[in-house]
Amino acid sequence: MNYQQTKSAIEGLLFVAGDEGLEAKQLADVLEVSTEFVVKLVGDMQEEFREAERGIQIVELAGTYQLTTIPEHAPLFERLAYSPSRTSLSQAALETLSIVAYKQPITRVEIEEIRGVKSDRALQTLVAKDLIQEVDRADAPGRPILYGTTKPFLDYFALGSIAELPDVSLFENDSSLEEETRMLFERLDAKQITMEEFSSVPKNE
Repeated sequence: MNYQQTKSAIEGLLFVAGDEGLEAKQLADVLEVSTEFVVKLVGDMQEEFREAERGIQIVELAGTYQLTTIPEHAPLFERLAYSPSRTSLSQAALETLSIVAYKQPITRVEIEEIRGVKSDRALQTLVAKDLIQEVDRADAPGRPILYGTTKPFLDYFALGSIAELPDVSLFENDSSLEEETRMLFERLDAKQITMEEFSSVPKNE
């Protein structure tokens, strides 16, 4: 790959890695180049993104590079998250939320191993709606984010505590968890409120 192709590959790899990011050495190993070369390329890309006023940026957090949106657009994302056209939770988001609720704290990779599909978008939706949050970092390479539910999650489903979730022993095993989550949220359907109602619920300080 030439210089431009390598930068393009880095952007793609960081997008796939999501909020767990990638270390310079990880990128170097995949691209079969030196770590120093990766650091230089990322630095060039950061400058190019700024000069082009892109809506995304590359940041370095906890020793990893991550592809993120720029802070200036945060109010727009909040408006989008709570707009009427995006109030309902998709089946993918519900399944992901169920897994986090029962298995927390849990990483994105562990969630995807259970669901069998990528879960980046579902996680982003749930974080944007304040239903899940980062609770810690796993003691593993790359220090992946551990997700857990929030107080608004309990409010959203009218639960007093996590202990009030339907008994997980009702489900036979994790191999059919995707079907089980559908059953779970059918049980909670009567309690679920709309995001418009949820956004109007006073939050405890």
